[in-house]
Amino acid sequence: MSGRQKVFLIGSCVFFAATIYSMFFLKLIFIIICFTLHSIFLLLFCYVCYSDQMDKEISLKTYHQEVGMEIAEKEKELTEAKGQVKMKESLLEQVRSQIEVLRSQNTSFKNEATDLHSRIRKLEEEKKEKERELQNEREERDRRKEENQDYGALLPPITEGGEGRETVNIIAVANQAKNSLLNEAKAANLHITVSSAVDTLLVTADQGRLMTLFRNIIDNSIKYMKRAGSLVITISTIGDDIFIVLKDTGEGLPNEETKYIFELNYQGSNRISGNGLGLAQARAIVEYYGGTIYAKSTVGNGMGIYIQIPAGGKV
Repeated sequence: MSGRQKVFLIGSCVFFAATIYSMFFLKLIFIIICFTLHSIFLLLFCYVCYSDQMDKEISLKTYHQEVGMEIAEKEKELTEAKGQVKMKESLLEQVRSQIEVLRSQNTSFKNEATDLHSRIRKLEEEKKEKERELQNEREERDRRKEENQDYGALLPPITEGGEGRETVNIIAVANQAKNSLLNEAKAANLHITVSSAVDTLLVTADQGRLMTLFRNIIDNSIKYMKRAGSLVITISTIGDDIFIVLKDTGEGLPNEETKYIFELNYQGSNRISGNGLGLAQARAIVEYYGGTIYAKSTVGNGMGIYIQIPAGGKV
């Protein structure tokens, strides 16, 4: 009940009570006045009730309209939301598909990375092994220099008529050395090949000494082959250095003996007639020109001799 309804209802009750009281104790005029006021307040109460009811109905209708509009708006938003959900579900499915592809690629990358790490570790181990070998070679060379001060005496004399400062085509020298021992090689069933990517590689050295270097190593292969086979002489260059590899298919030597083959007067377990000076002289020539020489061999797999000489070496 509203405040106006309460006021008019109370007023109507008060004047109704006044009307009853006037009937017993007051004059007629007071009875009429009280009854009239009672009627007016009662009518006003009814009018206010009716007016408030109409306002409520109007408000309720308006509320229903607003609720209906809000429901329609919410339904529209829900429809849009459902569309967005479907779109997002589609996008999510695409993302899942892409994730699966990425997972597959990631697995592949991990496998490749593992393989790469394995290769890197292997290369690092090989590098360390090479460094150890080089260090051993340096130590061995230093030891040989200390123990063999007379290696300079093994150097052959400078070519007669030469100045000792010639620019020599080392490939041509290798072929000349090969041809000079061709008959001995044929007798030993040894096929000799000189291999290089180019026809000319120049080095500052004495031609006669280089000839002796190649002849001594070729002669050593001829003596120790003991079976038909081949000797391949590969000559290449990297930067300012000439690299020479002489690899035969002979019986070879045990690894523990190979490191001593350049020692003065050394002969291995497969020794034959000779004074053992050939490879020692080859080492003296290489080291004179500031280079390095070492050998690798295993029984049954031949002998490999590896030489590095600076292209502009000492003369």
